[in-house]
Amino acid sequence: MEKVVLRYKDGRVEKGYIRSFSENADYVEIKEYKTERHIKAEMDELKAVFFVRSFEGDPGYKEKKRYDKKGIKARKVFVKFKDKETVLGYVDSELPWDKGFFLESQPLKGKGFYIFPVDEGSNNIKIFIIASSVEDLTLI
Repeated sequence: MEKVVLRYKDGRVEKGYIRSFSENADYVEIKEYKTERHIKAEMDELKAVFFVRSFEGDPGYKEKKRYDKKGIKARKVFVKFKDKETVLGYVDSELPWDKGFFLESQPLKGKGFYIFPVDEGSNNIKIFIIASSVEDLTLI
């Protein structure tokens, strides 16, 4: 079962195993990893779904913040969330906006998109970013 960390727009965090997830669904369901309680989270309440290697991570790990990989065909992307957190990664799928400068004025073409972190040593394997939680996005 895939391990995920649900990060909510209001700052809450839930950790567990995926029970039900689809990029276009209105919710994601997980089984909480400590209590095994069933959690159903509305996509509109989420900031992102982090697919992780471990629930604890390594608090002392300094994540690399540069694009090192050679020969990657995916597009480089810089994402700034509305809560000012930023992530660097690679996108190999369509983004939920048409091209343009102002994300908020554009109709969404999906709930979100996946990015793959630039640091292969990161605890994050991939991140499903909820489009409505993004303040700014730059393709590099």
